[in-house]
Amino acid sequence: MRLLALLFLSTISCFAQETLTLNQCYHLARQNYPTLEKLDWLSKTEAYTLANANRAYLPQLSIVGQATYQSEVTDLSQTIAAALPLPPNAALPHIDKQQYKLIGELNQLLYAGGEIQSQKAIVKAQTAVQIQAVETQLYTLKQRVSNLFFGVLLIDAQLSQNQINIQTIQSQLRKAQVALQNGTTLPSNVNELKAESLRIEMQTTEYQATQAIYLQMLSILIGKELTSPLQLVQPAPQPQPQPLSTQNLRPELKGFQLQETLLKAQEKQLNTQLLPKLSAFFQGAYGRPTLNILSNQADFYYITGLRLQWNPSPLYNLSAKKHILHLSSQSLTADRQAFLRNTQLELTQQSQQIKKLQKLISQDQEAVALRHSIAQAAEVQLDNGIITTHEYLQKLNACHLAHQTLILHQIQHLQAQENQNLIINN
Repeated sequence: MRLLALLFLSTISCFAQETLTLNQCYHLARQNYPTLEKLDWLSKTEAYTLANANRAYLPQLSIVGQATYQSEVTDLSQTIAAALPLPPNAALPHIDKQQYKLIGELNQLLYAGGEIQSQKAIVKAQTAVQIQAVETQLYTLKQRVSNLFFGVLLIDAQLSQNQINIQTIQSQLRKAQVALQNGTTLPSNVNELKAESLRIEMQTTEYQATQAIYLQMLSILIGKELTSPLQLVQPAPQPQPQPLSTQNLRPELKGFQLQETLLKAQEKQLNTQLLPKLSAFFQGAYGRPTLNILSNQADFYYITGLRLQWNPSPLYNLSAKKHILHLSSQSLTADRQAFLRNTQLELTQQSQQIKKLQKLISQDQEAVALRHSIAQAAEVQLDNGIITTHEYLQKLNACHLAHQTLILHQIQHLQAQENQNLIINN
């Protein structure tokens, strides 16, 4: 009853553990990775930068104060006296050499030649490139998660096989100990079985330590504590390998496309720099003299109108800048082609690896059946004293090795299929 209770509690504990698929681990690792926060920062930075660009259409206010002393001013007294008869002691207007003014100007941009729009387009393109760079970095995280995930599954399968091996050895050890008590076997046979059992237990200890490390590393990546390999759901094998013509959805390709968009936006901005800019302005001032240069009294005055500005200096290096952008575009095209070529090579290699593993698994299954039959026959021969314990262990170990090889190839096949998906981000 006590054993049944323990088994029942163990079963409940296994079901209570939260299980995770590989895709769920991918999602958790992405959400837990610190770099993900950069996506929010980049979006906020883009919003602030675009808002600043739009403020160029707001009225711009500037205030300038100035006080001067001039060595010479306009003097019309002699000209007026020569042209007009003036009564004695008549005062003629004059302007002081000390002058001052305080000017406030309000400027409203009416037409910027498309420069503001091009600046905003560049900001959006730059942000998109930076966001895609983060997505690429997050994508590379999948390979690390995949390696740890399948590493845990492989070691767990090897531990299960080791447990079967130990049970088989322990069964033969009990038989040998009974035979030793009856005087029908030698102590060396018993010791050899004990030594083999200890070797497998030592191997199990190494497997368990490595598995604990993998589980801990995977726990850190996904931000969720993993204590047992039973929490990981082994993926189902795919019925058919992915064809080489499957569409490539890697984030790097979108990154190349976004960089090309950025180069086009930068080229468009070069053209907008050549266009004139039109604005309306209003100047309000207080000073001496005013717009009436014949008055020496300080007073308020204003000027309003339209202002057209055109700066031809960008023409000097426009051709060189466009040539630089063209070279950058060619370099980007070369990088994209190299990436596609390398991806195609990886995909071809992985496809051949899958075919090889499929064939090996079929051969392993046949080998396991044969080795199992040989091990069963050897067990009967050992019980009848036909073969020695050493010979029996050789055949038993060959059977266990065949099982281990089958397990290894099965996990490798699952991982190879997942690697093929990762290569094209399927």
